Amino acid sequence: MKNNGVSSASPTVLPAADRSTAAGKTVAPQPPGPARPDPEVVADAKRRTFTAEYKLRILAEADAAASQPGAIGALQRREGLYSSHLVTWRRERQAGMLKGLTPQKRGPKSKRNPQEDELQKLRRENQRLTEELRKAAIVIDVQKKVGGLLGWPLPKADPEEQPC
Repeated sequence: MKNNGVSSASPTVLPAADRSTAAGKTVAPQPPGPARPDPEVVADAKRRTFTAEYKLRILAEADAAASQPGAIGALQRREGLYSSHLVTWRRERQAGMLKGLTPQKRGPKSKRNPQEDELQKLRRENQRLTEELRKAAIVIDVQKKVGGLLGWPLPKADPEEQPC
């Protein structure tokens, strides 16, 4: 009987550890502990923000270090700053913009009117409460009818507590 070149014997299956060494390759064992993160990828890039106090403190240190050569560069390296930071912060300080030294929210300004947003929110809440009141009135009406069928006496309503 002819097999068309296919062997009738079943191939031998080796465990995973034996297969890696059977091919002539050795596999380094995995080190215990958590996997190391890829050093090429920043985990979570975030824009730095600086407080007004920090900016004023750095400007004071830079002004004090101006008399020594290389001291401002050392300050910038230590703090991870660029010279453009100092230039911008000095300009803002000179213009008297202490408010300008505080971090600002980035991006375009909102074109939405906060009063209109509040009005929409109140309208939705009013609609929700009106619907809840309608459902409660239906439940109360059903309870009155069941009480009437069972012969339970209904309490008399106070004339002062008339609904609006």
